[in-house]
Amino acid sequence: MHYDVFNGDADGICALHQLRLAAPKNEAQLITGVKRDIKLLSQIENVVNSTITTLDISLDSNRTALLALLAQKNTVTYIDHHFAGDIPVSPQLTTHIETSASTCTALIVNQILDNAYTTWAICGAFGDNLHPLGFKLCEDLGLSITESNQLKEIGELLNYNGYGTVVEDLHFSPEELYQAVHRFADPFDFYKQSTELITLREGYAADMKEALEIDEFQTEGKNRVYIFPDMRWAKRVSGVFSNLKAREKQDSAHALITQNSDTTLRISVRAPLTDKRDADTLCKEFPTGGGRKAAAGINNLPSSMLEQFLSRFAEIYS
Repeated sequence: MHYDVFNGDADGICALHQLRLAAPKNEAQLITGVKRDIKLLSQIENVVNSTITTLDISLDSNRTALLALLAQKNTVTYIDHHFAGDIPVSPQLTTHIETSASTCTALIVNQILDNAYTTWAICGAFGDNLHPLGFKLCEDLGLSITESNQLKEIGELLNYNGYGTVVEDLHFSPEELYQAVHRFADPFDFYKQSTELITLREGYAADMKEALEIDEFQTEGKNRVYIFPDMRWAKRVSGVFSNLKAREKQDSAHALITQNSDTTLRISVRAPLTDKRDADTLCKEFPTGGGRKAAAGINNLPSSMLEQFLSRFAEIYS
């Protein structure tokens, strides 16, 4: 049995799509979830004698399950750009891990495949808010402004669909959206023919309209903080809203705080685009925090720790 384990955002979907265009595995078991559901290997930690491809989830967050899988004679390929910590040494483990703030998993896969499906990698890059790099790659391919913007919209909409507390918050389950993408070898055909993209475009417009009516939470200094209510639109739009605000004011850090139904807080952090550092360091200081240098988050911050978080946020990005 083969398992494809992937983050349910644009980067994870576009990374897996490239791999399976190059090497189809039609009987693969798909393991995924909402974007913040990153401990995906725990769903298959009892598997034995199988092959597993893992994409766009932190090795450090999945270490216990990974070690169990290796002990059970599974062969694992691990491709990612998040903090990994110490990488286990095993003949059954192959890793392609690059934690630079200027890459993403889809771009790492593109390198592995010798640029075989670069347009899909570009969609993943746009989804991960790497817009200057995405446009540069479009220029290198000789794409028009219209074509470049189409790839940008694909990436942003795939990423938009990944955010939510549970799969029911999303327009499509990540597995369903991956399968919809995988019907198309060419992203421009996907752009023209996909009914799923129409649904996401309409949902994005409606959710962003609600988000843009939320006033900035007043803080001192150049950084910006927003607080969203416990509503499905707020959970769905949190990632793309944070990315939009980060591009809008590139020398500022951004924090989006969304209220959870259990009184905890869900936090998305974007480091300044001119200084992509320490988002993961900040979030890992708090329970359920993690991520990468440029963008990170906390799933369930106790509300009593909000002032402590805001203080550290201001200190790190002063």
